[in-house]
Amino acid sequence: MKKFKYSFPRLTLILIIAGLAICLAGFILNLYVCITDGISYAVNPAIPVVLYVLTFAVTIFAGGLLLSILLSSYYAVGNGKIKTAFGIMRSTYAAKNIDVIVLDRQTNKLFVQMKDENYLTVVIKSGQYTDFVQAVLNENPAIEYAIQSIENTPDDKKDKK
Repeated sequence: MKKFKYSFPRLTLILIIAGLAICLAGFILNLYVCITDGISYAVNPAIPVVLYVLTFAVTIFAGGLLLSILLSSYYAVGNGKIKTAFGIMRSTYAAKNIDVIVLDRQTNKLFVQMKDENYLTVVIKSGQYTDFVQAVLNENPAIEYAIQSIENTPDDKKDKK
């Protein structure tokens, strides 16, 4: 299987890192309050224990989810399939169900069009587009590959008239 790492936009990457920092800060703050205050301030000692456990669980879960998105997001091509992974979410597409791969030069995006009219937008570095397309074509040579150039858009024809 050939893997292609997901390419996050800069803002998304900043938000993921900020989310990880907030989760870490929440965990540390909750740990500090748990150690310094304990359960001594509550009438019912079960309430702060439940709050501490829930806060630890939420910060660990959210941090783990963000970390998995950051570290385990990719496209894998091989064994007649395209596998997508975005953190803990995984999808698999059969290469035999792919109709056409389109590289849109105007938006610089790569689309994989399925036979059932669904499509997949491939978010990898533009320098890896040819390697990705070749890997998919190796799985199913019957797939059509199209490039939509900037000069041949319908808007250009309207502007010339």
